Amino acid sequence: MKLAQEIRLLRRGRDWRGRAPAPRSAQPWTEGPRTRSFPTEWARTPLAAAARTVAFDGVLRTVTWSQTRPEVHGLDLLEGVRGPVVFVANHASHLDTPLILGSMPARVRRRVAVAAAADYFFDARWRAVATALTFNAFPIERRGVERSLDLASELVEDGWSLLLYPEGTRSPDGWARRFRMGAALLCREHGIPAVPLVLRGTYQAMPRGGFWPKPGRPVVSVRYGRPLVCEPDESTGSFNGRLEDEVGRLWVEHDEGWWASLHSPDRRRAPRGPEAAEWRRKWESTRPSPPSARHHRIWRRR
Repeated sequence: MKLAQEIRLLRRGRDWRGRAPAPRSAQPWTEGPRTRSFPTEWARTPLAAAARTVAFDGVLRTVTWSQTRPEVHGLDLLEGVRGPVVFVANHASHLDTPLILGSMPARVRRRVAVAAAADYFFDARWRAVATALTFNAFPIERRGVERSLDLASELVEDGWSLLLYPEGTRSPDGWARRFRMGAALLCREHGIPAVPLVLRGTYQAMPRGGFWPKPGRPVVSVRYGRPLVCEPDESTGSFNGRLEDEVGRLWVEHDEGWWASLHSPDRRRAPRGPEAAEWRRKWESTRPSPPSARHHRIWRRR
């Protein structure tokens, strides 16, 4: 076919083979990707719970505590926790979940279910089985979270506490990002408390893409805050903002101490890091984490 003929065919709306393309409405319909579905009820049976105790306490917690130097603060605030609550934390590393669960009292940990990304931890059956068994995890979609909240609501109604990462994914540079509404919505709908907590040093110890802590037993810390309750006339957005504020306050408390954190004007901004280039933000996040600020007396001894 000559060039002039090809040009005439294209001008008439035909392809190079001389065929008229079908209009969009006439193209065959194909079903989009289905939401991943993996049953996890079996992971909460007595037999699975016994196996999880052996696997977590005997292996995973031992490895985590031997490869890092964890500091745990605020456990006394969990003494009054009874019934389901939602633990809310920043998320920067695969080290976060074993560190949080390992820091909890056994009576609390055994009644906690962990929300895990469906497209990552539940994309293959072997990984889904391992995740559900080891962490008592259930799948949650990063997009269309409302569908996943149905399962979370069922767990709360059955008396399970939840561990959620409201950022939706691990931080790419170690600094916290804005919270999504899912955790606040669950607390508001079910009238249960949220327990904010902050993790420090986990990005430096095992950044995104890593699957084993760095050598040298880096310092990592978990700091629990006081349980927060959504007030009857409070909106979901307002309560979500309070959760972000408290996580930010705990972040500042790690660096400057409790008294300073109460008066910090930028406690919500502090976890989001410096406004700088990506390489600078990552560089700041990978500094070795110093031990947390010690509590100093705010009065003098006589």
